[in-house]
Amino acid sequence: MPADPLSLRTSPVAGAIREGRLIAVLRRVEPRARLLDLVAELVVDGIRIVEITLDGADAAADLAALREAVGRGTWVGAGTIRTPAQLHAAIAAGAAFGVSPVLDRAILDAALAAGLPFVPGACSPTEVDVAWRAGATFVKLFPGSSLGPSHVRELRGPLPEVETIVSGGVDASNAVAFLAAGAVAVGVGSALARMTRAERRALVAAAGHAR
Repeated sequence: MPADPLSLRTSPVAGAIREGRLIAVLRRVEPRARLLDLVAELVVDGIRIVEITLDGADAAADLAALREAVGRGTWVGAGTIRTPAQLHAAIAAGAAFGVSPVLDRAILDAALAAGLPFVPGACSPTEVDVAWRAGATFVKLFPGSSLGPSHVRELRGPLPEVETIVSGGVDASNAVAFLAAGAVAVGVGSALARMTRAERRALVAAAGHAR
């Protein structure tokens, strides 16, 4: 039986995303020891949601190792899921949630059937609406840097029930603006690794207050 979309939208990991509002998107951080060290720093700095993109050769194994290392209180999901094989790998590795840069109904349906909270990518109002009606846990607005905070704000008018996460080109200069415009959370990628520890903590605090 497919999972009820409402149950996934009210799941613990969905609640954690709404609470933390900041997702660390980590793409091909190698070797694994460097990945584990970086995430340990991010957790100390206040980040509790981590997305490992599945476009690296050992990404699924990295995700499984990271889950074991972080323990309770930190949620590790899988990103850049574009194929059934990647979805199956994410589930087998114990991903807490899945994310895609695109809207593929077959993959979304398969994720829901497996009970995996899933965040497909969308850009236009039509894609956003289709994704939400199909049961998306959240809808990923991508690429955020091309859309801008005003896109988030304008979507809220006709589609107030849709909860969005903005990713792609999000950094300390625009993250709070996206959240203030109505995004539930933002995904921040390589910019996090370039920040100092103080800058990361400032961003975590600012995200928490942008409500």
